[in-house]
Amino acid sequence: MYGWLNLASLVLGLIALILPIVNLTKEKKQENKNWVTLSIISISACSISLCFQIFYTYHKVTVEDWGALMDTMYAVAFASAALLLVTIILNVITLNVYRGRTAK
Repeated sequence: MYGWLNLASLVLGLIALILPIVNLTKEKKQENKNWVTLSIISISACSISLCFQIFYTYHKVTVEDWGALMDTMYAVAFASAALLLVTIILNVITLNVYRGRTAK
């Protein structure tokens, strides 16, 4: 059951990264009126992905699997920070691209 948290975290992390890229590639083809919705979904997917990682870490603490925690925490912390940073950067770029177009 708890193994699914890692898979769900990975899928949501990919969604969080792909949605702003989709926003930016649609920019030149047409008027993209739902960019705010896609950005909110992207940030939400990133948040839920990080929350799933926290739940999985909590599970490992409750079952006292210290070996697994010591082996994986550096990679989990690095991947979580990278996901958060890249998601924020992509959504800020999207905001800068579409900010002036929405006011028209």
